[in-house]
Amino acid sequence: MKKSQYIAQTQAALEYYEKAHIILTDEEKARLEAADFGLGDWRKVGLQLLVYINTERVCAKEMVLLPGQTCPEHWHVGDETGPGKEETFRCRYGKVYLYVDGPGKKEDAQAVIPPSDVTVFHQIVLNPGEQHTIMPGTKHWFQSGPEGAVISEFSTKSTDETDAFTDKRIVRIPVIED
Repeated sequence: MKKSQYIAQTQAALEYYEKAHIILTDEEKARLEAADFGLGDWRKVGLQLLVYINTERVCAKEMVLLPGQTCPEHWHVGDETGPGKEETFRCRYGKVYLYVDGPGKKEDAQAVIPPSDVTVFHQIVLNPGEQHTIMPGTKHWFQSGPEGAVISEFSTKSTDETDAFTDKRIVRIPVIED
């Protein structure tokens, strides 16, 4: 990902935090992360986030999806220390189409099928103030509606670098080029 794209993503995220009335310190604004997942089309497959805290027991994040942007299908892998991350998503702004393991068909999805591999289609729609908990090892992907979305995540310890992705082209940690 080009540095200019990374900056554009984080700047766009700041506008969404303002829309959701989430106040960030200057230090937090400087720590915003952006991911294009290595696919080179961050407007369709990408995520902007801020990690408030991530300890051995708890994690809290604020995530932004730009209009129609998708976080690709993945699941949280366990290791010798535990079963993987359990997370609760709470929609703060916009609409989130969340897809998890369970009954559901591709043709019934309200989201636009992303340009990455997806296999689960049990749909959960989150509007502001609504939330859903995802248990460890559950495949999931999510996409914002046409107005974008802000999602608060509350979870056990986050180890994003160990997430498993259905689409083997995905690279979770961005490589930033000048």
